[in-house]
Amino acid sequence: MGKAMPEYVGALDQGTTSTRFVIFNRSGAVVAMDQREHSQIYPQPGWVEHDALEIWAKCRDVIAGALTRAGLTGADLAAVGITNQRETTVIWDRHTGRPIHNAIVWQDTRTDSLIADLARGNGPGDPRDPGGSTGPSDPDRFRSKVGLPLATYFSGPKIRWLLDNVPGARDRAEAGDLLFGTIDTWVIWNLTGGAGGTGAAGDAGGGAKPGIHITDVTNAGRTMLMNLHTLDWDVEMLAVMGVPRAILPAIRSSSEVYGEIAAGAGPGPRNGVLDTVAGVPVAGDLGDQHAALFGQTCFAPGEAKNTYGTGCFMLLNTGTAPVESKSGLLTTVGYRIGGEPATYALEGSIAITGALVQWLRDNLGLIRDSAEVETLARTVEDNGGAYFVPAFSGLYAPYWRADARGVIAGLTRYVNRGHIARAVLEATAWQTREVLDAMNADSGVSLTALKVDGGMVHNELLMQFQADVLGVPVIRPKVAETTALGAAYTAGLAVGYWSALDDLRANWSSDREWHPAMDPARREKEFRLWKKAVTKTFDWVE
Repeated sequence: MGKAMPEYVGALDQGTTSTRFVIFNRSGAVVAMDQREHSQIYPQPGWVEHDALEIWAKCRDVIAGALTRAGLTGADLAAVGITNQRETTVIWDRHTGRPIHNAIVWQDTRTDSLIADLARGNGPGDPRDPGGSTGPSDPDRFRSKVGLPLATYFSGPKIRWLLDNVPGARDRAEAGDLLFGTIDTWVIWNLTGGAGGTGAAGDAGGGAKPGIHITDVTNAGRTMLMNLHTLDWDVEMLAVMGVPRAILPAIRSSSEVYGEIAAGAGPGPRNGVLDTVAGVPVAGDLGDQHAALFGQTCFAPGEAKNTYGTGCFMLLNTGTAPVESKSGLLTTVGYRIGGEPATYALEGSIAITGALVQWLRDNLGLIRDSAEVETLARTVEDNGGAYFVPAFSGLYAPYWRADARGVIAGLTRYVNRGHIARAVLEATAWQTREVLDAMNADSGVSLTALKVDGGMVHNELLMQFQADVLGVPVIRPKVAETTALGAAYTAGLAVGYWSALDDLRANWSSDREWHPAMDPARREKEFRLWKKAVTKTFDWVE
């Protein structure tokens, strides 16, 4: 008689500001969760870094913490899935497990001059103009191949920056001594053995099998190095970006058994609870926004979700063929289950949404915690004529303007703290409106409702305003942890914990809906003012 399937599935959700481990049951309900923040490092304006070793330590902490809260051990987990902040870039020594530099975060803009060069055809192996060019800029020159515009957002240019700026890095990379990964790759490598079973700090044991160096199609598709059609690393793009193939992970599907958690994985003191997860399959891997699409069960073409976190990300399932955007969106792999064809998506990426609330808290001190922004915003009836465009890292979809920087427009002596708080929340809703308009134009299908998730969906003032400015219902699911849930679903499917997508659809249910209540004429007037404010951000960086 075979061994009984364990009762639960775990998901390690490594985000931009914190790391969570969430344990789910078969109905997709949260059994337990632990969450820890990590440091944000700003070496100079426009630069954003993370300490990858700190992130790995937080991963260990939250796994142990969630299991302890639930009174469980690793033996109770059928599998673990990984989801992650996507374009954040780590390069480390394969022998010691130590990063050669802090991780460069997706919001970081230090590659702006490199992006400008590449847009003009000036790259180390550029087939258009290998000798460099001062010709016209074409940020979309690789879009048909990789689905992405040239932008500081993506991982490939970050790899190039590290290899060019960390002494000796390029020689070590070409010699096969360095490994690259987005955060999913870094975490899976450490979970499954690290540097020969020693983990990231290289401080235990030795002689064990080294960690598994893989990524999935959703994360690989955000590097500008993966061909969207072959789902493999593209030789031309590697030459253009100056990235040696030897440092790249193998590309796998989003749902399959990659390996097992190794005994004593990672740095730090031994932990009895953590030791029990040894042998648990690591079986799911998705970038965070793709995981939310999957967790929201958007499995049919035309279904969409919007995640409200540090940034805001709307994804629309377009089926098994990529759709090239004409409206400033990204073409991306939505997910791939085992050996089945990949499912593609259109994505609208907004850099700063929840991060703007954090900025209001940490930089200006107008609120003490993020939840207070709704209370403060409710002290006024409207924005008082003020519009806040948070182009802190340039503008992403649908503009892709690296030269933009944030502005507050329409200020008068009438404007007070409440109006600023309201303008901060409205900025998220207006940016989402612009992305939805672009998505409707590209897909030819007008969305009739929007599924939402992420930390900001508990802000009811924002959700009502979002429905008002979109003109369609906004729907929050009962399980709001959809990013972690998507990672759990892919892992559970891979080991047979769930048998089919219909099992997952049956788990989804609505918790709350918001319906449009704003007069359409007022909505369009305010939208025109928002777009006018956006134009004031352009051409700031010379």
